Formats: sequence, structure tokens, C-alpha cells
Amino acid sequence: MTKKNYNIEKDMRYLQLLSQTFPTVADASTEIINLQAILNLPKGTEHFLADIHGEYQAFIHVLKNASGNIKRKVNELFGNTLREQEKRELCTLIYYPEQKLELVKAQEEYLDDWYHITLHQLVSVCRDVSSKYTRSKVRKSLPEEFSYIIQELLHERTEDADKTAYVNVIIDTIISTGRADDFIIAISNVIQRLAIDQLHILGDIYDRGPGAHIIMDTMANYHKWDIQWGNHDILWMGACAGNDACICNVIRLSLRYANLTTLEDGYGINLVPLATFAMETYGDDPCEEFTPLLNGGNAEIDKKSKRLTALMHKAISIIQFKAEAQIYERHPEWNMQDRELFKNIDYKNGTITLDGKIYQLLSNHFPTINPKNPIALTKEEQNLMDKLHHSFKVSEKLHKHINLMLGHGCMYAIYNNNLLFHASVPLNADGTLKEVEIYPGRKYSGRQLMHHTGMMIRQAFQNDSTPEIRQYAQDYFLYLWCGPDSPLFDKSKMATFERYFIAEKETHREEKGNYFKLRDDEKIIDYILDAFQVEGPNRHIINGHVPVHVANGENPIKANGKLMVIDGGFSQAFHKETGIAGYTLVYHSRGFQLVQHEPFTSTAEAIQKGTDIKSTTQIVEMSTHRMLVADTDKGTELKQQIDDLEELLYAYRHGFLTERERKK
Repeated sequence: MTKKNYNIEKDMRYLQLLSQTFPTVADASTEIINLQAILNLPKGTEHFLADIHGEYQAFIHVLKNASGNIKRKVNELFGNTLREQEKRELCTLIYYPEQKLELVKAQEEYLDDWYHITLHQLVSVCRDVSSKYTRSKVRKSLPEEFSYIIQELLHERTEDADKTAYVNVIIDTIISTGRADDFIIAISNVIQRLAIDQLHILGDIYDRGPGAHIIMDTMANYHKWDIQWGNHDILWMGACAGNDACICNVIRLSLRYANLTTLEDGYGINLVPLATFAMETYGDDPCEEFTPLLNGGNAEIDKKSKRLTALMHKAISIIQFKAEAQIYERHPEWNMQDRELFKNIDYKNGTITLDGKIYQLLSNHFPTINPKNPIALTKEEQNLMDKLHHSFKVSEKLHKHINLMLGHGCMYAIYNNNLLFHASVPLNADGTLKEVEIYPGRKYSGRQLMHHTGMMIRQAFQNDSTPEIRQYAQDYFLYLWCGPDSPLFDKSKMATFERYFIAEKETHREEKGNYFKLRDDEKIIDYILDAFQVEGPNRHIINGHVPVHVANGENPIKANGKLMVIDGGFSQAFHKETGIAGYTLVYHSRGFQLVQHEPFTSTAEAIQKGTDIKSTTQIVEMSTHRMLVADTDKGTELKQQIDDLEELLYAYRHGFLTERERKK
């Protein structure tokens, strides 16, 4: 043990607590040995995803294949000893063991031989992915019924002839006792579990796609993950907290993409009152500008449903613009009253004045607008909003999922010298951090802005908040969604109204904030990293939020490699615009690999044909040495624990503390 200067008297209270866990010299020494060994294991693999947008099939597939990490392992292990088709079949079995087994059993003539070969292959893959973990950690990830058998197979090397016979007998017995299927399912799930040590989601689980609730159900059972909230997540959090403008936005976006599955099937939100109101109020309105965007699985919507969706879409949009304006009126300090566009309309002539210029509206049918008080809800609209508000309030599953997001998330995170956040850090034109008012009269920038924004979000869900603070926090979700200086939006405006009602594209323009204009500059990125106290020679910012337009030659690696933009591009709505299905990032013990994905076809095709998401891997940054746990945040924590235990040993050996028997 290295000789150190200890202040035993000062630390005595802490050492007494520590001695309850390690009551003897032997206990403390054993733990030091264990921790030192862990420090020298390879760093665990981190997986980064962003902007999933409800596309649950693609998301779950990327989780299962670890952005190609499992395929890479299979290729390294079996190289030229297996044909490409055989490696593809093995990977599909690992991803979807239950479904693939059904196909194999229907087609395979010599099933016992297939079982014997496949079980050996799966054990080899499992042994490889588990090699960077302690036996204790691997053991905890094993299913109880097969824990002992898998441990035996993982830790016996077949180079020894005697051990080969031992392993063969175990596998033969698994087959002869009829447990092969169950074992294959169990060990495949273990491989998936161990392929990724930690999952980072850089925001936007919700909106556009049909299965955000399925994604959240998946995350409820995932072993280790965190999320940096995105603007679409915040919108749903605001709806859950009771912000009516957020409720309207959530429903509007679901109708815009003709995806009501998450709302209705996932969270039980009753949209019948909205449908009834829409037919009664807008039944004679063509609502052409509110025709839903159809893509992928939504292309088969029938004409009648399409028409009803358009009516509902317009009805909730008009209420949304009113609800937003009412919040802007309550908060003049936001300087967003210029977005109360109903006040700018000449209802007689069907025109609107923006920035001193008059534009013709695409539609001038506003049966619920009172020109003298255009932001007021009608009695019927208020009655509808009361019903929708109640439906969100009593959705048990929605509240469960939002609590899960609050428990695993925040506005930003720092892991292993990487700064993670969804969209931006507001900047001034000269690249300095911009102060943004959160609480009335209180301004923050950079790290403090992110921290206090997160605190504000949590205030909306805390019963011990004062009514005034809680109401302000609930209102603030709208600013986070579309406020010019919001770190989740950071644009001049959200031109939703203009896109619906004005043909001229110049009015649709949303000017991006200074972060997006300056983020290619390495000095700016270094300045932000310094401000967030991110240290180390290989430090990075990792973002999502903005799709990378590969088709236009845009590169996701910016600022000389210090910024990586990994908008997942899962949403089918963006595939034509970006030219790809986005990026994911893998950070393993040898460095960063950026994985570019082609669009996912379907789970059924992946199972039946062995197809995978076609991906191209780009080496972003490779380490000069294989990174160990000692090089990570976890390593720093373990080193501190070792220092504490060494101080405890000193206290025992110099009589400051007395060893005692361990409680049985």
C-alpha cells in the first residue's frame, strides 16, 4: 500500500460507517484487490441514439443488434469459417431467438445437429461479449434457471481435451432434455444484454412514429440507460403536467402524421369528443392544408379516415394557437406576443400582415374566431379542452412513462469526457454564452441554464411546489418547445401557423440560433466544453435534434472531430430529405465508431430473410491504447473507493479502529 498522509481524526466518522461494510482487514483488502482488478478490465461499450420519434421497430432492432456491434463480434469470431449467409442467420437468431427458432424448426431436417452446432456458436459469442466484465457482473445478468450452466460454459476453455468432453456433455444434455430452445433464447438475450454496457438516448422518443409507448415500455426493462430530454419529449411532459397548449400540440402532431396509436392505444386518450366537435364545426370546410402527411405504414389510410383526420387536425390547431396566445399573454417577459397571429388577420379580406407585408391566407374559414377577441376559446372549444385535459390527467400509463423519463433524464449529462445534450447551448453572436431568463428576473447561461431548466421542469410535477411556481413551470414547457432562446429549440420562431395558412415560403423560414451557426468552429466547441468543465484531451459534444443532410454532402462530424451530430433519422418522414435513416454512435474500448443506417424494412423481414439494417461504419476516433475501466468516470469513482479502503486499513493497523466479527 502506498504511504499516504491521512487525517484519521477528521475522517473517523466516515471510516466508522465504512467499517460496518468491511469489518476486518481481510474484508477491506479483498475489496481493494477486487476493485484494482476491475480497473484493468476493458472499458464497457456505450451506445448513443437520438431522435427515435416513435419508430419502435427500427429502435428495437438497433438495440438488439447494438448498431452492428454483435455482427462485428460474429465476423471477428468466425471470419472465413462460416459463410456470410450462416453468419447472417446466427445474428438473426441472437436478435429474435423465439421467432427464428420457429422458422428453423419448420425447415431444418437434422435439428439435433443444428442445435449442437448453434449452441457452440452462441457460447463462443457470449464468451466474447462477456470477456470485459467481472464474473460477478456477468452472473447478475444471467437468467436464474440457466445461470450455473452458462457460467460453466463461459469459463471452460475447449483447448483442453478433457474440458472439450465436459462442454460437449453439457450441450448434449441440454438438447436431450428438451431445453435447447429455452437455452438458446436465454443465452441470446444475455448476448444482447452484454453487448452494450450503457445506452444514452439524446432525446426525442416521442412524435411522428406510431410506437413511442412501446419504446418507453422497452426502456422500463432496459438494464442501464439515461436520456437527455428532447423538445418532443418536453412537449409530452408538458401535456402530462397539464399544459393545454402542449396537449394541443401533441394531438396536432399525431394527426399531422396520421399516427394516433400512441395516443389512443398506448395512453387511452379519448379523441371521440374532438372528432365530434370537428365534424360539427368544420364539416363544410375542405381543410386541404390539414391533410395528414402519409408515409410508410400510414399510406393505406382510407379516404373517409383521411377526411376526418384533416377536420380534427384543423380543429385542434385553431385551439392550439389560442391556447399558446393565452400563455404568451400571461408571460410578456418571454417577448412572444408577436406570435399571437390571429390578431394580425383581416378576417373580411382573408389576409394577414406579417413584418409590415400583407399575405393572402390559403383559408379564411375560422368559425370559432371572434375578431374582437381572437384568442378566446368558444364555449364548445373550452368544453372540449376540459375533456382532453382530463383524459391526459387520468392516463396512468402516460404518467408512469413520464416519471420514468424524469427518473432517467435531465437536460444534459457528462459521461467519460463527453458532453451530451439534445439540441443546443444558446450563444450570443460572438460565440459567448447567452443569458436566458427562466424564473422571472433570474437569468442563467451555459451549464447553469441547463441545470435550472431541469429544476424548473421537475417543479411542474412536485406537489410541494407553491401554486405560483408550479403554474409557471407548467407554462414554461411551451417556451421550451418553441421559445427563441430555449436550449431545446433555439430558432427565431416556430412557423407552424405560416406553413398551414400562407403559401409564400419566405414566411416559413425559421432562422437557427447562433449555436447552429457557429458549431463548426473548434474554438467555440472548446469554449462550451470548458464552460461545462469537461476535461481531458479527447473530449466531445454529442448532439441530436437536427437531421444530417447526407444527400447534400453534410458531414455529421464537425469542429475537427469535437462535435458529433447523431440525429437517428428513424422517422420515415425525413428519409427522403436526409437520404439516409440517420446515425448511431458506438464508443467501445478502442474508440468511437459512427454507424450510418439505411431505412429499416420490418421486423418480419429481418426474421424471415435474415436482413439487417444496412449500415456503414465510420471510424471517428481510435485510441492509441485499449481503454480500460481505469480511464473512465467509473474508474475515477473506483480509485476514490480504493483510497478510502486504504485509509480504513491504516486505521485498523494503527489502532484507530478495532476489527470485529462480521455479522452472520
